[in-house]
Amino acid sequence: MPKTITIHRQKEALAATESCVHFGFCTAVCPTYVLDGEELDSPRGRIALARDMLASDAPPSPAAVRHLDRCLSCLSCETTCAAGVSYRDIIDGAREHIEQSRARPLPQRLLRSALARILTTPALLRPALAAGRLLRGAAGRLGGPLGALASLSAAPGLAALAPRGEPASAPPAHPTRRVTLLAGCAQSVLGAEINASAERLLARGGIAVVPVPGVQCCGALELHMGRRQAAARHMEQAVRSWSAALEAGHIDAIVSTTSGCGSVIKRYEELLSDRPELSAQVQRVVAATTDITQIAAGLPLAASGAAQGLAVSYHDSCSLKHGLKLERPPRRAMGALDMDVRDIAESHLCCGSAGTYNILEPAIADRLGQRKAAHASAGGPDVIATGNMGCLVQISRFTSVPVAHTVQLLDWATGGPPPRGLEGFRPAPPPAAAADTQLPAATPVSTTAGSGDLLW
Repeated sequence: MPKTITIHRQKEALAATESCVHFGFCTAVCPTYVLDGEELDSPRGRIALARDMLASDAPPSPAAVRHLDRCLSCLSCETTCAAGVSYRDIIDGAREHIEQSRARPLPQRLLRSALARILTTPALLRPALAAGRLLRGAAGRLGGPLGALASLSAAPGLAALAPRGEPASAPPAHPTRRVTLLAGCAQSVLGAEINASAERLLARGGIAVVPVPGVQCCGALELHMGRRQAAARHMEQAVRSWSAALEAGHIDAIVSTTSGCGSVIKRYEELLSDRPELSAQVQRVVAATTDITQIAAGLPLAASGAAQGLAVSYHDSCSLKHGLKLERPPRRAMGALDMDVRDIAESHLCCGSAGTYNILEPAIADRLGQRKAAHASAGGPDVIATGNMGCLVQISRFTSVPVAHTVQLLDWATGGPPPRGLEGFRPAPPPAAAADTQLPAATPVSTTAGSGDLLW
């Protein structure tokens, strides 16, 4: 078997499997186990498969590949685990081992290679998307990954996130900060309106957005596919580019609107630990990276009233909730601008997007998407929001409720255009105005003169 997974990573993954003490709390929050109750499709079962595979250093069995591939890498199990098992080390190491073993049939290997190449290269993704739309009908009848691609290309969320064709927002005349925006290799093509909203919001808050050349991809997508070496090349290229810009003073922060990317960048010190010559640069980049909702919380933004009373059904993307442990900042940012932010049932369960999961495992992904969309649509919200483009596209396939990225709502609420599907929203009157129009004036009740009390 070709062997390129380093010994220390294999040992770390194997050691992580040994820390599992089988409490079983993880099974209740694992999306695939919740669906079917299959032990090998639970974290506990997958840890056992990974332990046997890594300990023997042999090619994985078809069963091991099948059940490990069904993992969404949502990390809900890691959040819940009372023993502190580092499940991400286990699943990343297991997938790297599987990928290097070449155990999958040739057609699967070619498909995965093509997906990794196209989705991380905007110059290839644009024509591929156009071709997919032309062949949507034929591909949809094939089922499997090609059918899933056809279904995703028709998702309402993609149309909602398409660029508006408007001129870029003017940078602030006297910026208080300069940041670079992590555009995202796939998001820059599929969700351009998210990035445009972020630029408008930051400019409104006095922050200039400065492009940093040389950054193509953060490496997240290929990492989760087991393509560790290819992912590391992207990571190294991004670190060198961002670090140079930070050190030169061109930027002081890296702002992410793609939580799947942000959660991996925050792991760069671990993921690039075998590149000691980059240690200082990696630390600089990790320290400078922040989610858009974290930076928005400190901006001097004033609500325009356009989104007053907007009922927002908020979905925690797994990469924000479990990867970055950020639950309050998005809610606070929207609530501060007079939106009615609502939690949804089973917020710990993945929607089924998970990078390329809804392409490679469409049957399970569709069931999870339908379940998530039903919960998010309950109660008749005006919009479903989340901080990750993949979640928006996935959920939009199974609901008629408009979807929007968190930053689109923040942009709209402070003077930007409404997200698509919300053009007809009528804001609620401000609380004071509502009180004036709905409640009769109270009659003062006289009190003893000089008491300092007035009873109304």
